[in-house]
Amino acid sequence: MSRDTELPCETTSVIICGGGPTGALLSALLHQLSVPNVILERETDITTDPRGIALDEDGIRLIQAIGMYDRIFTRIGACEFYLPLSREYAWLIGSIVGYNFHFISGTGHDLSRTPMLTTNLLTSEGGTGHVGFVFHKQPELERAIRDVIAQSPFSELRSDATLTSITEDSDTVTVEYIDRSGSTVRMRAPFLVGADGKTGYVRKRYLEPKGIVMDRCEGTNYDETWVALNWQIKLPTPDTHPDFPLWKLGYTPEQVYDLFFPIDFRFLCNPLRPSVCGRFGPAADRLWRFEFVVQAGEDPVKMATFAETSRIIYPYITHPGRRYGLPFQVSYPKDCITTLRSRPFSFLARSCNMWSMGRVVIAGDAAHVFPPFGGQGIASGFRDASALAWRLAHLYREPDSDHKELLRAWYMERKQQFEHSLASTIRNGEFVTNGDPWKAFLRDWMFWVIKLIPSWRRSFEKGPRAEGMIRYKYQDGMPFVPGLGGGLNLPQVYARDLATNEIVFSDDLIFAQSKKGLFQVLLLVDQSDKAQYALKEIHGLSQSTAGRLRENEATVLIHDLKAEYPDALSSPVKIARIASGEEFAADERLCRNRPAPKHYDPFKIQREVGLRATYIVLRPDRFVYAACATVQELWNALNSLPAALHLRTDAGT
Repeated sequence: MSRDTELPCETTSVIICGGGPTGALLSALLHQLSVPNVILERETDITTDPRGIALDEDGIRLIQAIGMYDRIFTRIGACEFYLPLSREYAWLIGSIVGYNFHFISGTGHDLSRTPMLTTNLLTSEGGTGHVGFVFHKQPELERAIRDVIAQSPFSELRSDATLTSITEDSDTVTVEYIDRSGSTVRMRAPFLVGADGKTGYVRKRYLEPKGIVMDRCEGTNYDETWVALNWQIKLPTPDTHPDFPLWKLGYTPEQVYDLFFPIDFRFLCNPLRPSVCGRFGPAADRLWRFEFVVQAGEDPVKMATFAETSRIIYPYITHPGRRYGLPFQVSYPKDCITTLRSRPFSFLARSCNMWSMGRVVIAGDAAHVFPPFGGQGIASGFRDASALAWRLAHLYREPDSDHKELLRAWYMERKQQFEHSLASTIRNGEFVTNGDPWKAFLRDWMFWVIKLIPSWRRSFEKGPRAEGMIRYKYQDGMPFVPGLGGGLNLPQVYARDLATNEIVFSDDLIFAQSKKGLFQVLLLVDQSDKAQYALKEIHGLSQSTAGRLRENEATVLIHDLKAEYPDALSSPVKIARIASGEEFAADERLCRNRPAPKHYDPFKIQREVGLRATYIVLRPDRFVYAACATVQELWNALNSLPAALHLRTDAGT
């Protein structure tokens, strides 16, 4: 009897190897699109090691997309901001502090030194309605995503599952894995996604022998080793540390913590040893990250030991006595510090030459590796998952499509955004890692000039958000209409649902879980009385697109901050108007634990797609397929949809 006969074979629609952030998010997004999927995860449980710590606003938007927004500022991370508890200490702590990126020059060890320049991450000006970053606790981030999977009828996570083989034919991929009982299990699906990291089985054992390799990204020359260290901090108190000298000066334990471990992230542009440090995770956990470069001739493993990290880091948490009017130095108590992790890592940007072959796809760290500056590692894997999920959903619904072309277009789009994010990351790294004293002087001089010119300083404060929303440059086969504004990452704004009078995120209206169409249509009008006309114009949408878009799932967004729509409650579609930052700030459900919106633009969608655009066709990954000014443009765009989705036949359209 053959092995094939002996071993039964389970089936699903997508097998995901790896249950880390990328694989788990892909599963959660497939759940929302009603695509059966199974995650095979080698580990028993979520690792307690907080590795990645930064999540940008695109990542926040995707956590919101799977229904976990309420955990972002409570359990996953924090966005700390406050006024000092005592005015007399304001010169030490700062007036209003928060999660910003401070760039600090010089060779000293003073974390309170005035920065050369600051990137402000607390504003809501990037186009998603969210702050620029949260510094998260990765285990809680993963737990939030897994909680979505655990409640899903479409997604399943199998832990203690070690992949042992992959075979592929023209229609399916078959894997074998060892389960927690030690038994071999066989499973088959139309697609396999390797989200199992840079050393994972899918790429290293299956795709590399077929010619997929990970190489240094073109144009990136920086190749160094760094040490990344996480500390957990306890508060000293007058009871536990009665001899600590700052009690007599009136400081409280929390104020002491703030003085030695300030909130804002610091890029220490020290030419002798570039470093980065700052808090991350929920405030109550008191987690602190410090990263520093390993210099030539130093052993990376030795530099990660307690003795070496203490030598490098403790000078930063030892203050001169003159700061407090004391004749001796003041150090944070060492017994209040616990090391959670301390490891060397390679600071190198790498990407694979292809991210898919046949019916096997790789995503996240399996496909590309980011250096740490810019916090794009997890966020980039999230973007992979978002762009891939809807394509797999389309292939599940309409399997008679050219999957190779769909996946090729996925790679081309993602490669553009990857390179865009990488360029921003490299710029951040260049500010910090310059070890040449002369070049460091020129950098500091350039920062000084930027600081003097308000428009330049304001642009720097925005960081990568100054470049606006990502817009793909069209290449053959990409699923959008370039001549009609396609390829734009649609901004998200705050809206008031005119049926319920609730403040909501626009994504939550447009891509509501109850909707079944793969693509969605957004109708932008500037007056309430134009809403009915626009809705009449899309009559027959469902039939003409074979249900890929559905007229009863349209969303109308009125670009008038005072608009009313008396019939909204009885309307078969969602009717909403844009909402102001003040309205959002007043909503405790949405704005709790995060700063009120600053520099928020309620007209952001209209400005990006153009004032004439009325009929916006959207992909599930929040990218515009076409932004049409007239109904004729809309129907022309929809006629191109079967070809854009690489349907081999057009039955039913």
